[in-house]
Amino acid sequence: MSEPLNVTGMVLSAAPSGEYDRRTVLLTRERGKITAFARGARRTNSPLLAAANPFAFGTFTVYEGRNAYTLIRADVSNYFTEVKEDFEAACYGCYFMEVAEYYTRENLDGSQVLNLLYVTLRALTRKMPDHELIRCIFEMKAMALNGEYPYDMVQEPSLSESARYALAFVLQAPLQKLYTFTLTPEVFSEFRRVQDRLNVLQIDRNFKSLKILKAMVDGIA
Repeated sequence: MSEPLNVTGMVLSAAPSGEYDRRTVLLTRERGKITAFARGARRTNSPLLAAANPFAFGTFTVYEGRNAYTLIRADVSNYFTEVKEDFEAACYGCYFMEVAEYYTRENLDGSQVLNLLYVTLRALTRKMPDHELIRCIFEMKAMALNGEYPYDMVQEPSLSESARYALAFVLQAPLQKLYTFTLTPEVFSEFRRVQDRLNVLQIDRNFKSLKILKAMVDGIA
């Protein structure tokens, strides 16, 4: 058996496996995206009962197997309870984790996307900025971190100066500064139109959580 490995990361998704186990997908700084099985995690007395669920962030101890890892211990520093207890925020959070899973791979450095995901979930716990602005910023930054953002989009002639400035800011800003601004409805409309168009052009997947999110946003509107 391999030596235990400590990784820092977040549970992106979890599903039942067998009678009492749980299959999790973790985004880690050290190993990128990995699949880890938490044996007995669905038992009420399991120390992994809460940890083997989406949004859990902390240090996870795993054993590496041939095709997957086995999760044996977790030291969770943030469960993002405020996000999970707010239905709207939870819908956005689930979408962000699905996007993070899309952009990451096993054995590739996952630290940048993990850090982006963490600060984005923290932003969801605050009243500002608007959740839809958070969504667009996250999508844009994730695309840029993955090397897929067409930077010439910032200079599109049809955009107002304010919209171009906002796009340039997101591309250049450190993660800690990403969610420190708001936009007027007019400028945000431009900002969102650009990002929605890029999502169609650059992303080849239909996210299940996005369908739920759009239905919710349209219902609120």
